[in-house]
Amino acid sequence: MSKIILTGDRPTGRLHIGHYVGSLRQRVALQNSGEYDKIYIMIADAQALTDNFDNPDKVRENIIEVALDYVSAGLDPARATLFIQSQISELTELTFYYMNLVTVSRLQRNPTVKSEIQLRNFEASIPVGFFTYPISQAADITFCKANVVPVGEDQLPMIEQTKEIVHKFNAVYAPDNPVLVEPRALIPEAEACKRLPGTDGKAKMSKSLGNCIYLADSADEVRTKIMSMYTDPLHLQVSDPGHLEGNTVFTYLDAFARDEHFERYCPDYANLDEMKAHYTKGGLGDVKVKKLLNNIVQEELEPIRKRRAEYEKDIPEIYNILRKGSDAAREVAAQTLSEIKRAMKIDYFEDTAFIRAQTEKYNIKV
Repeated sequence: MSKIILTGDRPTGRLHIGHYVGSLRQRVALQNSGEYDKIYIMIADAQALTDNFDNPDKVRENIIEVALDYVSAGLDPARATLFIQSQISELTELTFYYMNLVTVSRLQRNPTVKSEIQLRNFEASIPVGFFTYPISQAADITFCKANVVPVGEDQLPMIEQTKEIVHKFNAVYAPDNPVLVEPRALIPEAEACKRLPGTDGKAKMSKSLGNCIYLADSADEVRTKIMSMYTDPLHLQVSDPGHLEGNTVFTYLDAFARDEHFERYCPDYANLDEMKAHYTKGGLGDVKVKKLLNNIVQEELEPIRKRRAEYEKDIPEIYNILRKGSDAAREVAAQTLSEIKRAMKIDYFEDTAFIRAQTEKYNIKV
């Protein structure tokens, strides 16, 4: 069986380092590993419109921002297919067919949907398109028969929903020769990378909450945000014992720091564990810890910033990359949709055997 990856992001703003450690960095590593036959990276504009339907310009303007973040982070159009969701009309038809396989109560139980409804204060006014997002995501994943989906931990319920749809479709329409492939989620191994908190200590780093460090931020912007990050409110004096739990700076260090960073930027310690021990004992100030984090994050982001500056010089080429990727993705989607319709027995005009049988049936009547 081919090893195929599908993943993507909503174009509602520039990508931040939560996206980077949660999935984007891993996507680049998977691309460069050579272990996968196909890699599809989707800019999910249609999904973004479900809760931005009254602000299409926001989505439109951020298509290029996300695309620039992709190529700047190291995604290579020669090895990965970058495409725009709305340009694959077959996804809408797949979603429509999958709706028959999912109950309203099942969607209501989806933890990700429930939390997003609360976050956006939708309550009873939730748009139908947003409510059925788990179904459209199943279409996104299955159109290319992806069996590996790199995601953050918060997206696991969505992958489970897709697996249920795949299982039910195959059981109903193709029990002897399954058409769809069940995906598995691939989440970061490091706990801190699964869901990086916001710089303000909030549980979620969110563009809408303004607590993000963006991949495209300047060095000065990154430094300002890091130096103002939430730490331990009880750590008032350098001599006070510090607490690690809920301390955002140390959470970020868990996600980014490696032993070699200490040799370069903070030789007083051999590794992060030694620094944590000193902090919890007392005698280590927050400013020193933040300076270390700033050096590490700057080192990670500087090559991305440089590549972005080069790509920004030829915006038409970025759109050309997306157009070519969308054309390629649509070809694959059309093939999958054809197989879906054949399994559902709604390929009326292509099923010559069926037409022949119908012809014989009515000839007998005559």
